[in-house]
Amino acid sequence: MTHTFKVLAFLGLVTAIGATNANAQSAKPQQWPSVLPTVQLPQFKKDTISIVKNGAISDGITLNTKSINQTIDEVSKNGGGVVLVPRGIWVTGPIELKSNVNLHLAKDALLSFTEDFSQYKLVETNWEGLGAVRNQSPISGTNLENVAITGYGIVDGNGDAWRMTKKEKLTESQWKKLVASGGVVSEDKKSWYPSESSLKGSKVKTAGVIGAGKTIKDFEEIKDFLRPNLLVLTNCKKVLLEGVTFQNSPAWNLHPLMCEDLTVRNVYAKNPWYAQNGDGIDVESCKNVLIENSTFDVGDDGICIKSGRDEQGRLRAKPTENLIARNNVVYHAHGGFVIGSEMSGGAKNLYIYDNTFIGTDIGLRFKTTRGRGGVVENIFVKNINMKDIPGEAILFDMYYAAVDPVPAAGEKREAPKVELLPVTDATPVFKNFYISNVVAQGAEKAIFVRGLPEMNISNIFLENIIIQAKKGIEIEEAKGLYLKNVNVVTSETKPVVNVNNSTQVYFDNLAFNKGAELLFNVNGKRTANINVTNTKTTNAKVVASYNQEATKKALKVK
Repeated sequence: MTHTFKVLAFLGLVTAIGATNANAQSAKPQQWPSVLPTVQLPQFKKDTISIVKNGAISDGITLNTKSINQTIDEVSKNGGGVVLVPRGIWVTGPIELKSNVNLHLAKDALLSFTEDFSQYKLVETNWEGLGAVRNQSPISGTNLENVAITGYGIVDGNGDAWRMTKKEKLTESQWKKLVASGGVVSEDKKSWYPSESSLKGSKVKTAGVIGAGKTIKDFEEIKDFLRPNLLVLTNCKKVLLEGVTFQNSPAWNLHPLMCEDLTVRNVYAKNPWYAQNGDGIDVESCKNVLIENSTFDVGDDGICIKSGRDEQGRLRAKPTENLIARNNVVYHAHGGFVIGSEMSGGAKNLYIYDNTFIGTDIGLRFKTTRGRGGVVENIFVKNINMKDIPGEAILFDMYYAAVDPVPAAGEKREAPKVELLPVTDATPVFKNFYISNVVAQGAEKAIFVRGLPEMNISNIFLENIIIQAKKGIEIEEAKGLYLKNVNVVTSETKPVVNVNNSTQVYFDNLAFNKGAELLFNVNGKRTANINVTNTKTTNAKVVASYNQEATKKALKVK
């Protein structure tokens, strides 16, 4: 079965942005295509076998691993069909999916994965874009075709048994209860671990990453630390996840890796807000993807796009491409829609529209760092609602430092040292982003753009955007940044816009608080060709200040 997705014309994005001098050319952002990527759905025989047929017992005690896997095996060998999980609580160990099988959870069916870590063997897999040893995922499948998990039930990974927890993220009574439950507390008394093995693993640099001469046995002492993702599908074709709640994952919730024709529809991905690495969905090096009508309320990034890490990702050379994410809601998450930071294989042709982010730390979050390499390009975003964003509404950052996006109370962070380095295949690239029709009601900062001096973030179009925020716009190391019909309503108005070492930045009809103390703070000797048109600069008490060797020639107001 094939779905072809058509869209209306991209509202407001076809208008040229006028140049402000004779030498500058008008810039036109690329239009949305009239036909979006095609995603094929799997097909299954209607033959249905219940896991009860092979002895599964719904008593919340019996381990049903063998019964469930035996049923999946039987259906697959018979040409495929539906494996039914009826209502009830079904305790199980790891489940391995097979081709042509639809694992269907009936309403009120709860698939509860055992907290007995011995049921999960160590396996070679992939973690955060690198080859690694981890515990076997509760649900996994490799090299499959026509596979699905559907229905109305719940898949619970019992991740609380696996995850470390930071004291600062719990109330005093919650912390005391957790410590009393067993496990061990770190030497600094700031974190709880479920076992000594887990604590030991936390002290190992790049724990789990496969190195030369290492075998699986070398990781047994830190086994408990190597938390699995709840669902991992690797190199699969025609995949459907529909209707099911996936919750309480040990690490990431949903991880499709190198898959093709993936549909995620009406899914609820749920984790405690404090869940370490508790991402909603991480789509890694996949092609032809549809994520729609789904809800994410998790402990880390909500909808995240990846493609491998550093040299391994570049050698894999499989971008995530041809992806649609529409009509989704993201509640708590580190980012609503995210690209990176492991994007070394690249990402392209992503279409993100009609989504709502409520309480996500950052709304649109695009992150990378030196060493990644990879090209992220042709990213289309429109019709995004945001509310109560503790960090930035829109963020581009090429200095990602693997820290929480919002600093803890009292935490001080130093800006990264800026130095010009040679461009190599390890230098990441962000270019050709088209973002339109965004409304954000409440954010710490409206827009943040920070590129590298050797590789500026380039060709970014922001149009028809209204953001209420504490702070306005910050632009550093950008080239070819176009902002049209952008309205920032801020409580801090000194400055509204901060520009540092950037060129070819165009503001057309910039709106801001009347009476703002300072409109533009222009910094850096490499800042040039900052152009402002159709803007009531007289609404600001001071139009511009110049610092760090910036000159008045850098800013032109027309």
